[in-house]
Amino acid sequence: MAFELPPLPYAFNALEPHIDAMTMEIHHDRHHKAYVDNLNNALKEHTALQAMTIEQLMMKIGEVPESIRNAVRNNGGGHFNHSMFWTQMKAGGSALSGPLKDAMMATFGTVEAFREQFVKAGLGRFGSGWAWLVVGKDAKLAITSSPNQDNPVMDGIRPLLGVDVWEHAYYLKYQNKRQAYIEAWFNLVNWDDVEARYAAK
Repeated sequence: MAFELPPLPYAFNALEPHIDAMTMEIHHDRHHKAYVDNLNNALKEHTALQAMTIEQLMMKIGEVPESIRNAVRNNGGGHFNHSMFWTQMKAGGSALSGPLKDAMMATFGTVEAFREQFVKAGLGRFGSGWAWLVVGKDAKLAITSSPNQDNPVMDGIRPLLGVDVWEHAYYLKYQNKRQAYIEAWFNLVNWDDVEARYAAK
């Protein structure tokens, strides 16, 4: 079965003023759609891979035939990452609370310290990529980053929150001011979604 572009859970302009409507429309309708189309094209002769969920496909990226592995890595990664990204934002964001906040305090000391380290990870990713809050293999929270459309799932690690630091995610509004974009993005984080991922241990 072919992978499909998920609809945005809000209008293109819902995240303004932090992310503008034009960026959202281009990002979802063109960039994400291209990842889905290219992934389906790469898998058209591989019915067993088509039957997997996108998460299963990412977990088994090392088993994908070498002839299509890069295409699946890049486009499947793009599909997984963006499908997660859209659900982790909402107009006005939501409050961080509960066990995730407790774990964050235990790991980073304060929520502000987490935020500073997360922003630093996003700024430190040279070129295109993502910054992530993950549950590591030791079951503890950690901050990582990945190049291009790679993601922690490819390494058997569970992502809770990811921010897209490809320039197409922010350049129309923020130009080269990546830090301003990430800091504005924090106003949109849907912590309810992140907490649900943390609870699903």
